[in-house]
Order: sequence, then structure tokens, then C-alpha cells
Amino acid sequence: MSYEWFISLRYLKAKRKQAFISLITIISVFGVAIGVTALIVVLAVMTGAQDDIKEKIVGANSHILVTARSASLGKSDVTKVVETALSAKDVTSASAFIFNQVIATSAEKVAGVALRGIDVSSSGNTADIKKFMEEGELKFLQDRYIKNTIEPDDFGTKVEVKRAGIILGRELAFNLRVRVGDPVTIISAMGRMTPSGMVPISKEFYVAGLFHTGMYEYDSALALVSLDQAQSLFKMGDKVTGVEIRVKDIYTAPQIAASIRGKLGFEFKVRDWQQLNRNLFFALALEKTVIGLILVLIIFVAAFNIVSTLIMVVLEKSKDIAILKAMGASSRSVMKIFFLEGFSIGLLGIIIGDIGGVILCEILDRYHFIKLPSDVYNLDTLPVSMRVEDIALISAVALVITVMAALYPAWSASRIDPAESLRYG
Repeated sequence: MSYEWFISLRYLKAKRKQAFISLITIISVFGVAIGVTALIVVLAVMTGAQDDIKEKIVGANSHILVTARSASLGKSDVTKVVETALSAKDVTSASAFIFNQVIATSAEKVAGVALRGIDVSSSGNTADIKKFMEEGELKFLQDRYIKNTIEPDDFGTKVEVKRAGIILGRELAFNLRVRVGDPVTIISAMGRMTPSGMVPISKEFYVAGLFHTGMYEYDSALALVSLDQAQSLFKMGDKVTGVEIRVKDIYTAPQIAASIRGKLGFEFKVRDWQQLNRNLFFALALEKTVIGLILVLIIFVAAFNIVSTLIMVVLEKSKDIAILKAMGASSRSVMKIFFLEGFSIGLLGIIIGDIGGVILCEILDRYHFIKLPSDVYNLDTLPVSMRVEDIALISAVALVITVMAALYPAWSASRIDPAESLRYG
């Protein structure tokens, strides 16, 4: 160990009469530690939120959507899109879908619903809805599970009622006050013309299952029916809204979408999951950056404490510095002593902060004791996702700030005139 290191570490251990300097040093260390801990926890939570929302979005939806720039896709268009998509590298599945806004009514409540008609035989591959199912199964949407019941109509006459299955988000089912097996009526704005004017088309369904993604936006407004039932409800014949595509790696979706777009031509609109949710992920990234910058200010405050601590040490040790210089120590060596002292304070604070941040993140991730209102945050609990690169970046930034804070006091110490200090010290 060089004598500069030895002396700098000795100066960290203040004597009893220098207890105030020792207290300021401790405050500086824990100031850096608190700043680093706060940054690690906040960035881990923000990263966890991004990952959680991303997982739910790509799980409940496909990775790439292909729609027509005008109207809907006919049968020949669907065949062309599906064949083009499946010929692309790393595409695992492609299937047609229908999407429209409807009104759902139960015996007690009414709600606006985003109705999605899916090809039950292949939608399990293009959107990972199965893993979000709480009750029932996707296969219950198929025609072979249609329920036939004899019920009295408005005039008391017993008639046969056919109800196909519909799968609702858990929050939507709660809002409609229905459970699995209960009847639900879906009303489409695309009505039929009668002598009395336009009359909305309605269709009877029964609740065949419930899903829960954890995103309130989906759970409170999304309903699934079979593609055939959606075509019948909206009088679309064999037409569909578009084709949904799933790929092996979600991060290759933009490149695959561009390839499919080039093959299909201008008449088709091809968008990947990042384009469809660009505003959401941009807002999350911006929020993470802004909060990170705000929390860096904590480290800057701790850095000012380091500056004040070192300046007080320099004033207190001016006679020692003069003696060292008189014994042959260079200005560079004196500067190095106080620079190393500031570096040690920062490094100790960073190590404590890293340990504290990792422990706190582990506690949050394991016990989930902080609950969030899902209708506000789209999350039930506080998600945590620690990344080594984030911790390394935080530690590096904190170290740079504390090192910069040590430069001025160290330079001031190196400028002390030994003759003047010994004469007046």
C-alpha cells in the first residue's frame, strides 16, 4: 500500500476532537448510499413495469397485425396474407380476426365492449390467451359447444334459444354482474334497415370463460367470440378485419413486419407490436429517465457533503500537509491523498447502496406487500426487474460524481504553502 493510501485512510478515522468531521463523513457515505439505493430500486421497478406491461400486451395480442388500408379483408386477401406471413422466417402462426366495438347487456348492467372474433383453432398460437384463462377454455367458443335451451319469449311463448360461447375479461364480468354460464346479449351498431329505420343487431351468448391479464384496459373491456359468430353478428360474410401474426422472438417483429410489408404492397397496412403501442412505451421510457435524473440529484447532494467534508479535513490537516511537503512530499502526492479520501467515501457509499438496493429489490419481488390499484396502473403489485447493466451504470455515475466532488478539495490541499502554514498554523 502506498503512503498516500495509508494517510487517506487514516484521515477517514477522525480523532475524538474531530468528531464533527467524522459525523459529516458518515453523513456523506450514507448520502451516497441512499441515492444509489433509491436509483437501483426505482429503475428496477420501472424496468419491471415495462417488462410486465410488455409481456401482457404481447401475450394478449399478436406480434404483428395486417389490415387493409380500406374496408376489410376478403377471403382471397386473407389467403394471400397468411401464405406470405408463413413464408417469412421465424413466423410461427397467422390467423384471421375481427375487431369491433359493441354493447354488452346482462340482466342487471350494460357496458361498452371491444369484441374480438378469433379463429379458435389457431388463435391459441397467435395470441397467448390460454395462459390468462381463469375459468373455462378457448375451445368453448367453437360451434359444437353452442347451448340450445327452451325459454319463454317476451309474450310468454316457449322458444328455442341458441347461445354461442363468449369469453369475458374478469373486470368486465364483474361490471356486468355475470359469471360463467350466465347469458349475455351483444348489440352491434351495424344494424339492419327496417320500415321504422335502422335497428341494431343483437345476438345472445353465454359466458363460456373468464380471463385475467392484469391489465385493467383489457380485463374491463375485452370480450372474445369465435370468428364465425363475429362474422354473423356484423354481417360480414367471409370478410375479416385483418390477420394476426406471431413470431418466435418478439424483438425481431419489426424486421419481419418490414419484410411482409414489402411483399404485400401498399394496399395492406402491416404494424408490429412496438408500433401499435409506441406511445405507451415511449411514455414509460421517458418516465423512467426523468425519475432517474431526479434521483441523481440525491447523489449530487451527497457529493456536496463530500466537498465540505474534505475542505474541513484540509483546513484541519493544513499543518500535517505542510510537514509532509517539508519532508519531500510533492503537491501531486498531497492531492492524491485527499482525492483518495474522497474516492473512498464515494466507493464505500456506492457499495452500501448497491447492497441495500439489491436487498430491497429482493424483498419487494418476493413478498409483493405493496399493492396497486389495477384500474390506475394496469398492475396489481409493484413489479421488480433488476438488471446488472443498470446497477453498473448507477454505480459508475455515482462514482464519477463523487470523484469530481473530491477534485477541488484535493487541488486546494496541494496548493498549501508549507512555510505559510507552519508559520501561522
